[in-house]
Amino acid sequence: MKIAFAGKGGVGKTSLTAWVADWLARNGHNVWMVDGDTALSLGQASGLSIEELPMPLIQREDLVRERIHEGGFLNLNPDVSDLPKSLARDIPLGAPPVSGIVPGYKKLLVMGAVTNAGGGCACDANALLKALLAHVVMESNDWVLVDLEAGVEHLGRGTVSHVDGLVVVSEPSMRSLQTGAEVGRMAQDLGLDNQVLVLNRHIQGTLPVLDGLPEYSISIPPLPGLIERQMTDASVLALPEQPMLDGIVLSILKGLFKDAV
Repeated sequence: MKIAFAGKGGVGKTSLTAWVADWLARNGHNVWMVDGDTALSLGQASGLSIEELPMPLIQREDLVRERIHEGGFLNLNPDVSDLPKSLARDIPLGAPPVSGIVPGYKKLLVMGAVTNAGGGCACDANALLKALLAHVVMESNDWVLVDLEAGVEHLGRGTVSHVDGLVVVSEPSMRSLQTGAEVGRMAQDLGLDNQVLVLNRHIQGTLPVLDGLPEYSISIPPLPGLIERQMTDASVLALPEQPMLDGIVLSILKGLFKDAV
């Protein structure tokens, strides 16, 4: 299954991507994590130090020249089948695997912004991003989680047109929910109706009625363990609230895929 995570900046979609990936791996699933956000924080959220982070693909001028200008011609459909394994960084589990389960792996691909990678832009780096993202999403038999650039531009350019489900992440604020509603509408225009709304840092209150917001919604309350940690550690894994988060992740996956987990 392939899932994209989208929403306004700062709402917690990277944290949620890390939580879902870790739950899947601890439950025996292999997971590819694609960091397509310019903030490039998915690796740190998953426990890597800054020194351990790989260079974003969009900055790999050597690969761009090799694949896009192969043979002296501009190739906008390069062969990237070997790149996922060679570029991926292994991510350790954030907690022990489920008892009796052989854990899966987590592999991180740091791509950089993929807002233009779905079409329209023919620049060299984005052509390589587009080809690699399409290969991972369409060819992999593992779970693929794509942490998208904040906002809605990636949807307008069709980046998520081949994923199986969309998690729209929002805070309990009108501006954030309006962005979420626009994300939902644009995804529906691409034929992606399988959506879940995750309302992060939500204490109470009725949601406003906004056209485009996914009907199925799940709330995550403020997490004291994360609040206490976030000034000293970028990782969002192995929090005191782990059991509650595991239940929320399972609800999200069942909301999207019913019997797939």
